[in-house]
Amino acid sequence: MALITWTAGQYGTNVAFADEEHQTLFAKLNKLYDLATGGAARSEVGAQLDDLISYVVDHFAHEEKEMQAKGFANFGAHKAEHDALVGICAGLQAKFHAGEAEITDDVGQMVKGWLDSHIPTFDMAYADALNS
Repeated sequence: MALITWTAGQYGTNVAFADEEHQTLFAKLNKLYDLATGGAARSEVGAQLDDLISYVVDHFAHEEKEMQAKGFANFGAHKAEHDALVGICAGLQAKFHAGEAEITDDVGQMVKGWLDSHIPTFDMAYADALNS
């Protein structure tokens, strides 16, 4: 079952690349969640975790490049949000691969909660600047 579903009404930024990348990110997160909560092999969960985190890092870098190119005024705060999540994810990734952590429903809910807050608050705020 999907953890999170992208809809234009809830998550749409009207920035084409961002909306497309967010949809891909949601699909990768849902796949990880389904594997982790559905009893998949640890190696399969780990591979999907690595894929998701790599995609998130690339997506954040793309957003940041576009914000800088357009001189987006709130770039610093936005990047700080990205850096904080990447730090949390990198720590979880290291602990998972060391056998010290699991990907649980709570982890999925934490990421969903972050996206539920970040996209409407931070990403929607750059729409005018990036579409100018």
